[in-house]
Amino acid sequence: MKVRFILFSISLIHCMCLFSQEVITPKEAISLALEHNYGIKIANNQVEVAKNNANILNSGYLPTLTGNANASIDKQNTEGQLANGDTRVATGAETRRYNASINLNYVLFDGLGRSYNYKQLKESQQLTELEARETIENTILQLFTVYYNVAELQENTNSIIQTLEISRDRVFRAKYQFDYGQETKLALLNAEVDINNDSINLMNAEQQLKNFKRDLNLVLGNTLPDHFDIDTKVGFNQLMNKEELLEKAKNYNTALQRIEKNIKINSLIVKSEKSAYLPTVGLTGSYGWNESNNNSPLAFVIQNTNSGFSGGLNLTWNLFDGGTTITRVKNARINLESQNIQKEEFLVTLERDFNNAWEDYQNKLAIFRLQEDNIKTSQNNFDRTQEKFKLGQLNSIEFRQAQINLLSAELIRNQAKYAAKLAELQLLKISGEILNVNF
Repeated sequence: MKVRFILFSISLIHCMCLFSQEVITPKEAISLALEHNYGIKIANNQVEVAKNNANILNSGYLPTLTGNANASIDKQNTEGQLANGDTRVATGAETRRYNASINLNYVLFDGLGRSYNYKQLKESQQLTELEARETIENTILQLFTVYYNVAELQENTNSIIQTLEISRDRVFRAKYQFDYGQETKLALLNAEVDINNDSINLMNAEQQLKNFKRDLNLVLGNTLPDHFDIDTKVGFNQLMNKEELLEKAKNYNTALQRIEKNIKINSLIVKSEKSAYLPTVGLTGSYGWNESNNNSPLAFVIQNTNSGFSGGLNLTWNLFDGGTTITRVKNARINLESQNIQKEEFLVTLERDFNNAWEDYQNKLAIFRLQEDNIKTSQNNFDRTQEKFKLGQLNSIEFRQAQINLLSAELIRNQAKYAAKLAELQLLKISGEILNVNF
């Protein structure tokens, strides 16, 4: 009776979970990740910041314009002696002064440093875009790692449910045979032990499945419903031959493109540092207005007002700064050389990683094909074993072994299928093609 209750409870829970569950396809998962993944959102914001930095408003090409205004009032007691000997006293003499000006400053020439700095900002923007692309690629790979873990556990759970159904039928058969004296109590007990083990396996598989679904929901920005299923259909892309795909990797690998972009930036830094050897020519201009009012009897002018324009050119040439500029130029050249060395190293590493990924994919794909054939053999073996078991030609131990062999073959096949797909995605990422394939 206890066994029947456990079976009924597990079946009821499973049916409730499957009822009206939304199926998330790979395309839908990618769309949700691109829109809601937190890491991608941050990367997109960094791209916007880089765009702002590369704007003409941050280039130093535009002039600066400042306005100044001032007003002051003085009250003083003054005593003065004139040339004829007379003395005059001014008590509380008030002086008011007002002034305003607009000042313009513009750098006409700074040794081309401004030009190289602006180009650096443009290259830095493109570098940030490459970093955002790399974030998206890593997120897509992370997404499908979790997605196919869920798919594998989903298929494993279904296989265990089928195994449980077979075990349940075996318990009912053993009980019936025991009641009519056709089987011993030992056979019934063995069947009950096996069904309990299958029930435990199902409970563990369902718990793992729930955990991985939560992981998937996190990658997708917590946008999935409480209950959902995964599309377990897997198709493998028709890849190019090895040489063509390796050439793609050398041209479009995102990490390699980042290194090449850093080389361009460092070459501009060298030129920018060298611009300090040249003079700087600046333009200045201003318009000012001044007014002064004085009611002192000692003052010669009671009110004075003047206004007008002024302008000029200035030249600054740092003839010697103690060797600071020379040191900066040398260090910039060393950094550029280091970037080129890093590129050489990365090309060697990239080719190694590509060869490893290519062979890993081919190997896992071949294993999956063999496991597909192995499933057919295991299913055929189980069907024959089950038929003989029902006819009483085999005992329960032999039947249970065939049942375990079939379940094991299904679980291994599921693992091989998704391992092969993930190996393909890893190969596409190294080749810079993961964002160009259809899922």
